[in-house]
Amino acid sequence: MQATSRRERFNRPRPGNRSLGRAIRYVGRYPRITITAVLALFIATAAQLTVPQLIQQIIDTIITNATNKAILDLPPEIQQFVSQRLGLDLANMQLDLDNAPRALLIAGITVVIFAIARGLFTFAQTYFSQVLSQNIAFELRNDIFAKIQRLSFSYHDRNQTGQLMIRATDDVERLRIFLAQGLLMALQAFILLVGTIIILFATNTQLTLVVLPILPIALIVFMVFGTVVQPLFREVQQRLARVNTILQENLAGLKVVKAFATEPYEVARFDKSIQDLLEQRIRISRTFSFLFPFVFLIANLGQAAVLYFGGRQIINGTLTLGEWQKFSLYLIYVFIPMGQLGFIISLMAQAGASAQRIFEILDAKNEVANKPDAIELPPIEGRVTFDNVTFRYFPGSEPVLKNVSFTAEPGQTIALLGATGSGKTTIINLIPRFYDVSEGRVLIDGHDVRDVTIESLRRQIGIVLQETTLFTGTIRDNIAFGRPDATDEEIMAAAKAAAAHDFIMSFPQGYDTPVGERGSTLSGGQKQRVAIARALLMNPRILILDDSTSSVDLQTEYQIQKALDKLMEGRTSFVIAQRISTVLNADQILVLDKGEIVARGVHEELMENSPIYAEIYHSQLAEDVEIELTGESHD
Repeated sequence: MQATSRRERFNRPRPGNRSLGRAIRYVGRYPRITITAVLALFIATAAQLTVPQLIQQIIDTIITNATNKAILDLPPEIQQFVSQRLGLDLANMQLDLDNAPRALLIAGITVVIFAIARGLFTFAQTYFSQVLSQNIAFELRNDIFAKIQRLSFSYHDRNQTGQLMIRATDDVERLRIFLAQGLLMALQAFILLVGTIIILFATNTQLTLVVLPILPIALIVFMVFGTVVQPLFREVQQRLARVNTILQENLAGLKVVKAFATEPYEVARFDKSIQDLLEQRIRISRTFSFLFPFVFLIANLGQAAVLYFGGRQIINGTLTLGEWQKFSLYLIYVFIPMGQLGFIISLMAQAGASAQRIFEILDAKNEVANKPDAIELPPIEGRVTFDNVTFRYFPGSEPVLKNVSFTAEPGQTIALLGATGSGKTTIINLIPRFYDVSEGRVLIDGHDVRDVTIESLRRQIGIVLQETTLFTGTIRDNIAFGRPDATDEEIMAAAKAAAAHDFIMSFPQGYDTPVGERGSTLSGGQKQRVAIARALLMNPRILILDDSTSSVDLQTEYQIQKALDKLMEGRTSFVIAQRISTVLNADQILVLDKGEIVARGVHEELMENSPIYAEIYHSQLAEDVEIELTGESHD
């Protein structure tokens, strides 16, 4: 019973092999390129198979005519005796000798022609296989990037950025190399092997039967080897991804590393990751160092058998020297595919491991996706309702929100207050459907957000996240990120509303100023105001500000808040803030504690009725009242 179970496990298709099969099917998307590459391969291989036959003719011609010349150089009476004993015609011998130079020239020219043909068609095969593989790599990278863009936040919460990056780059490249080299090389090896065995049987069946038993031994070795090395290559990719993750994190957080003087620790951590990668690569090299000498040993055994049995046939007169040489050359063609099999299996193992990792992304279930019958969300007024909403990040985990219910009327400003981890950010993440509720409903103008298309929902929501992200390009490009067709006047109006126009115009290049990678050339407050302008340019009916003034000084915050007060008119606004300026004028203040709304109302009501709000006010907000009043007096 146990033996049967083990056998079933061995015979069961492995995930890497299934994934590689899926990747190979991409070849069918480019039939014209594929057919051209395969046709070129057939012609090049046919030219290769023809050459040993021509060489046999050359050798036999040389040996025959050397023998003819030796006989014709003998005295006439001896010539007559030898020709009669050997059954030769002296006239034909002389004719063959006279025609030998021409025959050799023709044979030599034919060899050169076939060699040129093989070279040209090999070039065509290589070129078109590279074109094919590059097209597939292009398609896979686009598919991966598009899938990563569509995957919900919950997927990214569980997966590291470095892991995703390595799959879109190195894993795709390893798969591409197999499709460009290994796949056609495997086909060529198969054609060459089958064609050679057929020719060998036609040339000398007895000698072929001597060599044939060696082939199954080699094939079994390669099958076992392929089974062993694929997990090793999969582990290489995982370790390479860890290296990439550490590198990406350190480049993104270089200022933090320097600020805390943790360079030695990070260097040691990176050194450990590349040491693990090095050890795995050495383990693979050690495995390959055993394979190839074993293959050469098998090939040498075949050559030894041919030398012995072929030599005996030559002595017995049943095999010519030219036939023996042709057989030896064809025997090399038998063992060339075997030698290639090691390289092919290496590429296949790497490609299989990489294909599995690629399709893990492409097959990942998107937890937030459009329903098949999802409708376009019509232009909204901005009424937002949370109907008994409970949310968990992972099934079975503790709820982050518990039975949250409230309604924001069109044009209202809702302030969310609470300690870290109370659920403020989760609420605003559920409105644009970054996550789906576990229980209950989120409604916009009566539409459940799960019943409308994600694109039509998010187009009507403006968001400024707590962590400001700008993209490489100009300030104009970043403000117009959501509306690339916006005019300069619209971009400037949004920048002025966000109190960004003045500092932008202070730069020599104005709105054409490059922001650098992740906005590195701008201060925190400047980046925040560009992000606010980017959201305002969308002219959203619902505005979400996730602590959007956290990176600015109080005076700048006051300027931004004054502009936002005007822009919030007529819009439903959700504001997470730690300062008094975004709380005092809110139409509703929701106080959250451990995922529940523990108090709601306006400032005056909550000061009288909610001890938690009063405590937050006195500990976090009261110190800003003086700044607020000072700002108003200056105004």
